[in-house]
Amino acid sequence: MALQIGSELTCSMGVKDMTASIAWYERVMLCELLYRADEIGWCELKTPMAGVNIGLSQVENVVQGGGATNVFEVADIEAAKAHLDAEGVRQDGDIQHIPGLVKLITFYDPNGNAFMFSQSEIAA
Repeated sequence: MALQIGSELTCSMGVKDMTASIAWYERVMLCELLYRADEIGWCELKTPMAGVNIGLSQVENVVQGGGATNVFEVADIEAAKAHLDAEGVRQDGDIQHIPGLVKLITFYDPNGNAFMFSQSEIAA
């Protein structure tokens, strides 16, 4: 039987404080809590992107560096940056612009997990 990839993706990351992290993802990333299983230290949040969820795992120490950086497409990267600024979200510099291709901004959740917003300049 051939591998069949489904239509959902869960981006999993470790967090120190589940309650605070859920609130941050709801407020900053506009996620919606799907469920929380405290007995196993796990929850999942639905993102505004169809089929993409964020899974949070309660851990004692969040490992920094390495791993994947989750990149979310936005319609207006300047507005997205303004949203991050208003929420006091730590960012890695200003918007990076690769003319004719993409605009990117890297930012971090309170646990140091890296994310990026991207705005494509490639005609569809």
